[in-house]
Amino acid sequence: MSRIGKMPIAIPDKVSIDIADGNTVTVKGPKGTLSRTLPGQLNIQQKDGEIVVERPNDEKENRSLHGLARTLLNNMVTGVTTGFEKKLEINGVGYRAAKNGKVLNLTLGYSHPVEMTDPEGVETSVEGNVITVSGIDKEKVGQYAAQIREKRPPEPYKGKGIKYSDETIRRKVGKTGKK
Repeated sequence: MSRIGKMPIAIPDKVSIDIADGNTVTVKGPKGTLSRTLPGQLNIQQKDGEIVVERPNDEKENRSLHGLARTLLNNMVTGVTTGFEKKLEINGVGYRAAKNGKVLNLTLGYSHPVEMTDPEGVETSVEGNVITVSGIDKEKVGQYAAQIREKRPPEPYKGKGIKYSDETIRRKVGKTGKK
């Protein structure tokens, strides 16, 4: 059995879950609504205030989908109750970020400013040199944070660029002068 797949998902008080045919699961909570179609061969049931994901047999494909489906459901429940957020730090002289409505303006040492519009369901906020990306869909939050980081990834010599707040940059020693 999948150690992750067999664990039940507890349903908090303010969350309602609707499982339609075709394994389309809709999760409604205080922060919003998420919907996702999960693999049809899995059996998703709601019993005693918990969601249980079961697989029909031990074929390789069903085993791999078992833990995935349970994790996706758990992320949906967590998203509509508490939400997700990623923090990015901007390091470098003259590098800065500003928020203008739904547009994130980044000054990253290019000849032009970089403008990014927040996708639907994702919000950004700027405090000093820290950009916070938050939303209820873990996938969208992570993807948008990765797109922001991609605009100027951190470099290994001085550490300039955009990095995740919990990321460590492996530093390299620069050139040594000739004597």
